[in-house]
Amino acid sequence: MKVYKSERPDIDFSPPIDFLTFLFDSDWCAAKEDTQIHVEATNAENYITKAEAREAVKRIAYTFRHDFSIGASAPGQDVILATSSGNPFIPILFYASIAAGGIFSGASTAFTVAELTRQVKDADAKILLCTAEFRDRTVEAAKQCDIPLDRVLVIDSSTPKDWRLVSEKTKRNVLNLASGPKLEWLRFKEHKEMHDITGCLLYSSGTTGLPKGVRLSHLNLIASSPVCMSVGDSFIAQRKREGKPFVFTTIAHLPIAHIAGVAWYCLNPFYLGGTTYWMEKYDFDEFIAHHRTYRPTVQMSVPPIWLQIAKSPKVTDHFDNLTVACTGAAPMGLELATEVSKKLGKGQTRMSQFWGATEATGSMTGLDWNEYDKTFSTGGIFPSVRLRFVDDNDRDVEEGQPGEVLVDGPIVCQGYHNRPDATRDSFLDGFYRTGDIGVYKNGLVYIVDRKKELIKYKGLQVAPAELEATLISHPRINDAAVIGVQDDSQATEVPRAYVVKQPGEEVTEQEVKDFVREHLASHKQLRGGVCFIQEIPKSPSGKILRKEIRLWVQEKPKAKL
Repeated sequence: MKVYKSERPDIDFSPPIDFLTFLFDSDWCAAKEDTQIHVEATNAENYITKAEAREAVKRIAYTFRHDFSIGASAPGQDVILATSSGNPFIPILFYASIAAGGIFSGASTAFTVAELTRQVKDADAKILLCTAEFRDRTVEAAKQCDIPLDRVLVIDSSTPKDWRLVSEKTKRNVLNLASGPKLEWLRFKEHKEMHDITGCLLYSSGTTGLPKGVRLSHLNLIASSPVCMSVGDSFIAQRKREGKPFVFTTIAHLPIAHIAGVAWYCLNPFYLGGTTYWMEKYDFDEFIAHHRTYRPTVQMSVPPIWLQIAKSPKVTDHFDNLTVACTGAAPMGLELATEVSKKLGKGQTRMSQFWGATEATGSMTGLDWNEYDKTFSTGGIFPSVRLRFVDDNDRDVEEGQPGEVLVDGPIVCQGYHNRPDATRDSFLDGFYRTGDIGVYKNGLVYIVDRKKELIKYKGLQVAPAELEATLISHPRINDAAVIGVQDDSQATEVPRAYVVKQPGEEVTEQEVKDFVREHLASHKQLRGGVCFIQEIPKSPSGKILRKEIRLWVQEKPKAKL
């Protein structure tokens, strides 16, 4: 077995520690008691410090445990599911869910009622949280899942120092953040607890199929920051030597249901000791305005947003204070990285690229912030992470040759929620199958192709199987296949459908698009078009041969007729 590891030493996660003690009460994290951890971007007076957050977490945890029995039977069993816009209260609810002994799960704000209902049922959620704009669909999902309305709690963070959770049934606030009783979270005494107790449930399509719940343990959540932020160690040390200490500040604009929203906005402010400014939702003009107002030092985003920054004449001095710029969730080319860097840090800040997955609690490789890679790879392997590169027969390939990348380490998830078959199929000898084809060369990792079916639209996951199931439910569609095609104008993949009509029936491209729009979230729309064909290529076992369809795209960009 050929295993590759980081040149940096492994990180020792001893003695055993729980996730919340790691954040609030350990030497691991740089945040001070008076650090404003989370701030509303449109109202900087609406903030919470680390010290205030600790007390709020304990009081909310008490309510979750004593009023809703979260964690009463055992830790890491009861799911609290949130559909929330960005605000400084949502990360506190994330911590409090875990403090009560529960599991936090984020749902996409773009979900239809049907999509939200499916996740609520799959997670067997005990409490549904939502911000006001998602109240109606959350209530409808609760009714379809037989969840009492007193377990639907509406998040209200509009009043500084008086954040509320309002019961949908009684219309009353269930919290007393000022002087309510507190629950002390469980402190771990054994490493087994770190490994075995789940703290977070995020949904991913893995390598194939419909979205599945990824179970992230306390160890996964703890390891994420020290492992992934190791790329900043030399940069931060150099700044200190130069008398220009690094201070972490960033603008939160990616969803809390995404691993980037959890890792960059909920974990890293504690670990790196700084502030997250929360946008309610992403808007380009507001995003760049917040950069001019707060002058953050760090920004992680996805290629389509970096493309907007590179191309927009509106961007002038907005990113002059940015010292660290990271991209992830989908590949970025060297050309775009070079172009966008001209607008960052007065032209002195270079892009850094990460590669990761929800199943790896974020990233597995990344470019060091103090180094410049002219090839713009996805960087070196993180400490404590092990990678393998295998062929279609699971045999190790030679160094420098392409193979599916397998990963092991403390950041690799426990498996899929209630999906033992999917968990079994996604692991090989303890290594998670990423579904990405990569090359290891000169100590750097290059992702060159995708074996998995998953489509990444602006960093959001689109499962072809979900789109296909929706398409074939149309009465005039006999069969369908969906692949991702690259849209260079948006620097992202977009879904394209190949459709077989029912014999003797007619259906137009617009009708197909409208049908999908009625049933699925906005990021799952058929922006790559609809192609009508006579037959979907399939294997003898009935599996769609997507490689053949991708060859059609190379031969004829729009269709294979």
